[in-house]
Amino acid sequence: MTVKTPAPGDLEPIERASRDELQALQLRRLQWSLLHAYEHVPHYRKAFDAKGVHPSDCRSLADLAKFPFTGKADLRANYPFGMFAVPREKVVRIHASSGTTGKPTVVAYTQADIDRWADLVARSIRAAGGRAGDMVHVGYGYGLFTGGLGAHYGAEKLGCTVIPMGGGQTEKQVQLIVDFKPDIIMCTPSYMQVIVEEFRRQGMDPREMSVKVGIFGAEPWTEEMRRDIEQSAGLDAADIYGLSEVMGPGVASECIETKDGPCIWEDHFYPEIIDPQTGEVLPDGSEGELVFTTLSKEALPIVRYRTRDLTRLLPPTARSMRRMGKIVGRSDDMLIIRGVNLFPTQVEEIVLQHGKLSGQYQLVVTRQGRLDDLEVRVELLPEHVNADRETITGELRHRIKTLIGVSAAITVGAPDSIERTLVGKARRVVDQRPK
Repeated sequence: MTVKTPAPGDLEPIERASRDELQALQLRRLQWSLLHAYEHVPHYRKAFDAKGVHPSDCRSLADLAKFPFTGKADLRANYPFGMFAVPREKVVRIHASSGTTGKPTVVAYTQADIDRWADLVARSIRAAGGRAGDMVHVGYGYGLFTGGLGAHYGAEKLGCTVIPMGGGQTEKQVQLIVDFKPDIIMCTPSYMQVIVEEFRRQGMDPREMSVKVGIFGAEPWTEEMRRDIEQSAGLDAADIYGLSEVMGPGVASECIETKDGPCIWEDHFYPEIIDPQTGEVLPDGSEGELVFTTLSKEALPIVRYRTRDLTRLLPPTARSMRRMGKIVGRSDDMLIIRGVNLFPTQVEEIVLQHGKLSGQYQLVVTRQGRLDDLEVRVELLPEHVNADRETITGELRHRIKTLIGVSAAITVGAPDSIERTLVGKARRVVDQRPK
């Protein structure tokens, strides 16, 4: 597939609207969404009243800062259906998070929500270079996780041919890629690395596969990982962003002609960046926690949802809407090791810069007495299986200490020695500290 820069006529009018036009639309939709939530969701009525605000107080976009935040705990406290703004009979689909740290967060969609979601994922795939008639291999998990079905409906809406493979069965994934010759693959970036490894294990060059565009999301990934995937798989890698609580994949997506951060579809989601400690709204360009308010969702309107993702809002480039920078970490999975703040992506960058290591790694945190200890587990690439592990250990220990400020034990394992994921998100952190 040849990736073409879209002509202006290929874009929706809102994708090239003026800032004034976009903000006028946002304000109208924001006022509707706040009123919809207040009138139909008891949680929001109670939260707004407690804060002393009413939807009629929103006369400008800046007025949104007067309203309370929504967190994952609020969704869990209203489990399963307490956050719905429409009768359950009007809900055509329910998704939920995995619930690994508590009750799952339940999200719901009316038929209009599903249609709008498909439209936005179709917009995202088109922004990443996809066109009607392309074949899309979906490697995201299906089921309660929003990734598989979100990608599936969006690809069909764009007019693509969908291969609904789902996650896991990596040997079969490779077989279908070889046999069906898809143009696009959609999965997590870490799982794409697993697919590349399987190509090599079978004696094939992954750069020869038919896939020309990879649309990767569902976990933070760095520019180093992008370069690693693009070089090893011979494709263009685009970032797609989403979260179940706000919609699913397709809240934002990178444009293939710039690849400079996911463009937020601001006609349906209003973004803010806040100081994660104080909740203060920060100006564009400042690093902080990303917050979203839905502007058009019927079944589950969300007001100022704290994503815990740390990023920045950047000015528009390929589209009229603002972009988000690469996620540098999460405010709730930041590790504090002996007083030093550390995000897994910081270690990822260092690992991927080393030419003899694969992109797989794990951080193991333990505690001896009052002090935390960090072990960084990495693995060699197959072609460097006989490399001097002691030298690599010293190099990594030095760079982590110099660049991050943390002393770490390094374990350099054989190829394929680190746990692989079957359907998606890599288990990057193993926290063995007492709770």
